[in-house]
Amino acid sequence: MNGTLVFDPLVAWVVLWVLAALAVVGLALAIWRGLAGWILRAAAALVLLVALANPSLQEEDRSALTDIVLLVVDDSASQRIGDRPAQTAAAIASVEAEVAAMPDTELRVTRFGDGEENTGSLAMTALSEALAEEPRARVAGAILISDGQIHDLPMAPNMPAPLHLLTTGHRADWDRRLIVRNAPAFAILGEPVTLTIRIEDQGAVPADVAGMAELTIAVDADPPQTYTVPVGEDLELPVTLPHGGMNVLQFSVATTDGELTDRNNAAIVSINGVRDRLRVLLVSGEPHTGERVWRNLLKSDPSVDLVHFTILRPPEKQDGVPVDELSLIAFPTRELFVEKIDEFDLIIFDRYRMRGILPMSYLQNVADYVKRGGTVLVAAGPEFGAVDSLWRSPLAEVLPVEPTTRVVEGGFRPELTDIGRRHPVTEGLDKLAPEGGWGRWFRIMDVIKRSGQTVMAGPGNRPLLVLDRVEEGRVAVLTSDQAWLWGRGYEGGGPQLELLRRLAHWMLKEPELEEEALTATARGQVLTITRRTVEETPPGPVTITGPGEGAAAVTLDLAETAPGRWQADWQAPEIGLYRLEQGELTRVVAVGPQAPKEFEETIASPDKLLPVVEATNGGALAIEDGMPDIRAVREGRPAAGRGWIGITPRGAYVTRDVSVATLVPGWLMLMLAAGLAVGAWLVEGRKGARARGV
Repeated sequence: MNGTLVFDPLVAWVVLWVLAALAVVGLALAIWRGLAGWILRAAAALVLLVALANPSLQEEDRSALTDIVLLVVDDSASQRIGDRPAQTAAAIASVEAEVAAMPDTELRVTRFGDGEENTGSLAMTALSEALAEEPRARVAGAILISDGQIHDLPMAPNMPAPLHLLTTGHRADWDRRLIVRNAPAFAILGEPVTLTIRIEDQGAVPADVAGMAELTIAVDADPPQTYTVPVGEDLELPVTLPHGGMNVLQFSVATTDGELTDRNNAAIVSINGVRDRLRVLLVSGEPHTGERVWRNLLKSDPSVDLVHFTILRPPEKQDGVPVDELSLIAFPTRELFVEKIDEFDLIIFDRYRMRGILPMSYLQNVADYVKRGGTVLVAAGPEFGAVDSLWRSPLAEVLPVEPTTRVVEGGFRPELTDIGRRHPVTEGLDKLAPEGGWGRWFRIMDVIKRSGQTVMAGPGNRPLLVLDRVEEGRVAVLTSDQAWLWGRGYEGGGPQLELLRRLAHWMLKEPELEEEALTATARGQVLTITRRTVEETPPGPVTITGPGEGAAAVTLDLAETAPGRWQADWQAPEIGLYRLEQGELTRVVAVGPQAPKEFEETIASPDKLLPVVEATNGGALAIEDGMPDIRAVREGRPAAGRGWIGITPRGAYVTRDVSVATLVPGWLMLMLAAGLAVGAWLVEGRKGARARGV
């Protein structure tokens, strides 16, 4: 029970104050006139004013509430380094035991992990949320267990009680990290792009490891190269991308004994290689309807530099004009086919036949160009089976088909073969067909496939589009000159543009169009792993190796989602670099940001939080120095010292019942005031009688 004197005036407070003022004026007048009973008059007025104020005794039936101590635990990635999990667990057990031994005190435990989208450790946000869930009048203190490396300091709440920090880690900790300061998303093939690399040491670095470090660089799955580089200096690294599409660059620093963690010793940079200009050499053997389609298709793309020449004189025309006089200017055949042939990304022979324009040595250069990594597309017509066919040139050694002399004419609809439905060049093209199916073609050359893969077929299952790899290069043969019908929309047409785009990208070795490929994309911490193959047998499981030294490998089975495409989703347990292996295929993928905030600063330190902690009279203590005692201190007093931290008891309560009783009955106050007034009158009357001599 708790008693309190309260007033419940019978009139408004304004009226009561006016009456009090009138009583004072009357009292002053009585004193000025020398009235003997002014004291009794004053007492009577006071009694009346008190009676009007109606003093009462309010008694509350109170029930005491327990004090609340908030314990905020940092479970972010940097808190899983070394023995920090064990330190955290010991600190939690110590705080729980200390608070349990304190009377009328409860403990609320809140845990938080890594912030979304690489926002780091959001300790102040977690503390604010925990504080908002409890009545502020009951919060006696808060304790944060962390390494002190937080990233939302401006979100620190206004604490009603002391805030303390218990830091994990050790004073002897040191760490080495790799930083990639600038990494462009795109780069032009053939042109170097400069990356800035820096290796930094933090903490108590031993003298015998400072100064130099071993830096290893690998591009995709190529053999890595190792260099000895200085520590603490920016390194300008020029990089020329080896191929178009996504290039994965891996940088790593050798782990040193005693280093805190190797999680920040590696970085992965994904740069999309794009071609500044695609240089295409189009050689047309004679004017025909499909030639204009090829030319318009290539000229419509602003990223294509097209060199095109057409042989206008048919072979049967014998007018005696020398070959070198057939053009207004001498065509630079030697420059194109000898000196600068390696500068072309793609060479297309469109219905070309041997007419003596290009010497055999030039065509031999084309065959050698393919073996060195070049690409050739042959769009064949009736001339392919004639005596002056390209097959009867040195180029035949790289062609995957051998022509017969037969030309099959008649309407037919191109079809995808079984392997064509799985091959990335033609996969899904049948879904792009107009209503009623693709438009018909009317001519196909009869050929015998010697090598490669037939992805499209014509009547009688004759090869229509054959793809082949020749040493480092690639060759494609289209055994019909009727593809232009799709471009013209004949009978609904077909996906000519998409087919030729994919064909060109496959020949240019774009990774996304490789027949055998292992790819992975990350959305948050979910990896979508895709295995593409043209083989009929399903691929084996994928082996996933996580980040960190000695990480256990995980075997994952894939499920077929489309012909030639196998896929699975996998939840990565933490951020970092993951290596995928399936047979001879390997892939490295980064889960999470390229430079996680959690590993930018791994050395435990209270420096960032000290201003917030000291503003609440709290303290920051290292767990390695021993677990602190928890004491009760008065509000406003220092709440931390050597080996102890304090909480402020709040004395909060809840009122169960309230009773109000009048101190003095009104009738008694009225009689008392009347008696005092009569007494004043009698005193003044007697004094007046004596003054008159009565």
